Amino acid sequence: MKQSKSKYNMIQEILEKTEAEIEKMNPVNILIAGKTGVGKSTLINNVFREKLADTGIGKPVTKHLRRITKEGIPIVLYDTRGLELQQKIQKQVMKEIFDLVQEKKDSREAIHAVYYCIQANSSRIEDTEVELIKEISEILPVILVLTQSIGKPADEFSRYLEEMNLPVAAVQNVMSEPYEISDDYVIPRFGLKQLIEKTLQLIPKESREAFNNAQQADIERKAKAARRWASRYVATTFGVGFAPIPFSDASVLVPMQVTLLAHITAIFGISMDKTTIVSIIAAVGGTGSATMIGKTLVANAFKFIPGAGTIIGGIISGTTASIVTSALALSYIEVLSIIATKEKEGESIDLGLLERLMRSQFKKNLKLDRKELKTKELEFDNDDALNDAYSTYSQMEETNLSVPFVKKVTRTVGKFIDDHRPFKK
Repeated sequence: MKQSKSKYNMIQEILEKTEAEIEKMNPVNILIAGKTGVGKSTLINNVFREKLADTGIGKPVTKHLRRITKEGIPIVLYDTRGLELQQKIQKQVMKEIFDLVQEKKDSREAIHAVYYCIQANSSRIEDTEVELIKEISEILPVILVLTQSIGKPADEFSRYLEEMNLPVAAVQNVMSEPYEISDDYVIPRFGLKQLIEKTLQLIPKESREAFNNAQQADIERKAKAARRWASRYVATTFGVGFAPIPFSDASVLVPMQVTLLAHITAIFGISMDKTTIVSIIAAVGGTGSATMIGKTLVANAFKFIPGAGTIIGGIISGTTASIVTSALALSYIEVLSIIATKEKEGESIDLGLLERLMRSQFKKNLKLDRKELKTKELEFDNDDALNDAYSTYSQMEETNLSVPFVKKVTRTVGKFIDDHRPFKK
């Protein structure tokens, strides 16, 4: 860890450790197939973060295959650009796919799954397309993705494909982007979370962390993974013989907390720069001095933890340290969930409000008892902590911008709840 006169740049350390965590992930590699115009790019941009189809580097690897990657995102996509289904072209495409699969086999670049995209409102599948799907299915697991799935015809088409008993792993209807019927009625996006779930069942266990990092369609899945990891980390670090430390040496907590925050950031895989992390961490302590951040975090906890005030000037127990660190982790996860949701929706983020939100959630989480801290990862099925955090952020926006409440609810909270409806009671 970089040190200079007993101080180090905590933010830079978090960024560097986050990058190292992502580099350690086994990348996931997916082939995206389907005719031109079926919505492959729209699907990619809504399933994966940072509009990968538009901003990623697309490098031709063969005449019909393009490799899409972006630095910092542990996923590689292979897109069958300009796919036509004449027999001659089909044979060329299949040979290129087969050669690619063989070339990458048994390496970190091995292809894990295929999204074969068909436009649902076409309500038909050509014989040549059926043959191509069957051939691909012989060497890779295939999910048939029915794009632009609007209304009853799309459902009927899905049932028709199911009844064909094609050798595919799954058939999934999706609406990648909200579809505007009129000024008053919009069909929200749907099916992407189910696609994420089905993909995770197909890819190797060692690549699931990378896939969760790269995807943006299921924010709760990121948060749950982060909570599970944080719970284990805190239990391991503080639950087994953590030595009590003098309050004056509270800075020894910081290296542990830096590791914690870096791993959580890597799980979320959002595009956070140094300024954003500074705003979040500044809310509960500091950004440059290990002594300051450690002391401030613990001092902030004393007024919320029963009996903790008696140890000022004395000893910080393992229990107090674990409560502080747990509260820091939970609050950080909730704030990152807001950032990820805003980023997915293409909405701007107010760093001042993030700082206030972090401070607010930190105070709330310090008041949780030990049992709640251990089980809070399950709150999506109960108290729904993410919706609570998002509502708090939205209320802060209301106060800050003086936007009419009803209008704001429609624009932000409504979007969030629609996206997360499967987890609502």
